[in-house]
Amino acid sequence: MANRLSKIYTRTGDAGTTGLGDGTRVTKDSLRIAAIGDVDELNSVIGILRTEALEGNIHAALQAIQHDLFDLGGELCMPGQAMMKAERVTALETQLDIWNDTLTPLEEFILPGGCRAAAYCHLARTVCRRAERQMIALSSTENITDISLQYINRLSDLLFVLCRILNKDAGVPDVLWNNEHKK
Repeated sequence: MANRLSKIYTRTGDAGTTGLGDGTRVTKDSLRIAAIGDVDELNSVIGILRTEALEGNIHAALQAIQHDLFDLGGELCMPGQAMMKAERVTALETQLDIWNDTLTPLEEFILPGGCRAAAYCHLARTVCRRAERQMIALSSTENITDISLQYINRLSDLLFVLCRILNKDAGVPDVLWNNEHKK
């Protein structure tokens, strides 16, 4: 593989623009760059989560998700390209169903927290929701594939269930919302 970055700084962004994968220059505050940034941040938070001691299947699932998110960022960086595959949405749904079937039904809302891995996962879930909002905003003016929108939506669901799995595996209860806390 050839070197992809031979020089890290180029000075081409000093005036507030950045280059997309197709060579187009856009402002750094554009919806597309915001969506790319949120997907990148999500990938980074999942990277932090992966530093925790995780079951092998969880670690492998998160590693695959990180590769998916890199593909999603690439798709967002190259307008008109479709890199995300429907099979990846199906894979998320399958994993989500497997994990969810091992959990007791929720009777209350849960708050972010529990064990440290679950707290990191809740952070990933909230960043995922922000990335989804940015992608929806972008899709109102530019084309984004339906598969990419489905993927990011399903991923936030999977991360919510994973938060509960991580707490269960650690023997830590989910933090339940208590609407009586002020009394």
